[in-house]
Amino acid sequence: MSNVKVAIWGFGAMGQGMARMLLTKQGIEITGVCCRNASRQDKTVTEVLGGSGRQCDARITSDVDQAIPAKSCDIVLLCTDSFTAKAFPKIEALANKGVNVITIAEEMSFPTAQEPALAAKIDEVAKKNGISVLGTGINPGLVMDLLAVVLSAAMTDVTKVMCKRVNSLSPFGPTVMEEQGVGASVAEFDKGVAEGTLAGHVGFAESIGMIAHGLGLELDEFKQQMKPIVTNIDRKSPYGFAAAGHLAGVNMTGQGLKNGEVVIDMYHPQQIEPEMEGTHTGDYIELTGNPPISMAITPEIDGGQGTIAMGVNCIPHVINADPGLITMLDIPVPRAFMGDFSKLIKPGKKLV
Repeated sequence: MSNVKVAIWGFGAMGQGMARMLLTKQGIEITGVCCRNASRQDKTVTEVLGGSGRQCDARITSDVDQAIPAKSCDIVLLCTDSFTAKAFPKIEALANKGVNVITIAEEMSFPTAQEPALAAKIDEVAKKNGISVLGTGINPGLVMDLLAVVLSAAMTDVTKVMCKRVNSLSPFGPTVMEEQGVGASVAEFDKGVAEGTLAGHVGFAESIGMIAHGLGLELDEFKQQMKPIVTNIDRKSPYGFAAAGHLAGVNMTGQGLKNGEVVIDMYHPQQIEPEMEGTHTGDYIELTGNPPISMAITPEIDGGQGTIAMGVNCIPHVINADPGLITMLDIPVPRAFMGDFSKLIKPGKKLV
């Protein structure tokens, strides 16, 4: 069987990380990379990554049609946006090229939560072109949604879901730093919240929507809140800097309610270099019901490596899926795979 052919659109921290992971795997190859960063133009993947993994001579270009011609690959890893509305034109263009798509845009993990019309359009164009589209990542995509749903399989009754993720933003790139207000003053934070220009964590509506859909919980209302995490010392990460007295990140909380009662509860403080001021990271899930289930993972599942791995590890499942817009609830259990990726492709799914 031929190798699974993968292209990457967006070659920042996440795109490069996925390329490094792909170059360690069997039965899979990189065919093209689209990136707007001028410093990477016309270089090979190997030249940019510094010789990590096996050799890859695919050249990086800002021209998506050159990087990803129609039907030139089996799937594209889209690593460019957080919001469904911004990702939509790229997803539509890729669907019309006849290639499957995995995007790490947070809202795409369950886009019907906030963008039902665009979700319907994506589903339509995907089915028209016989391809599948999945949004995934570490969060949303696994820790604060899918993992809770999977744990509930051991329960006869679920009355409440609580998910908490205390994590480090340090592995992520400039886009995430901007969304989380890293480096902003408290006054800038207050202005951003008032004007709706500061995103904070993107994905609570999607995670709560995924859990509710997975468990058959009908909710009446969704709420979320955001507060600043102000550092007392200078903190620096690879892509962010927060001077003392400025934001190292934000503390996000969110709720899904039924009849005025909180049914799904979310807590998500995230910041760069949290250990510098004594914050210990971790992932926690508490399911109330019969029997109650409590899970704790400390320290946190690494956000950068986790997002990279989720994108790559879901490749065979998306290629094998029926055409259309799918979520993590629609594919087999995601998992690390140490063998030949091409052997996971179903016989009826022909690779390019």
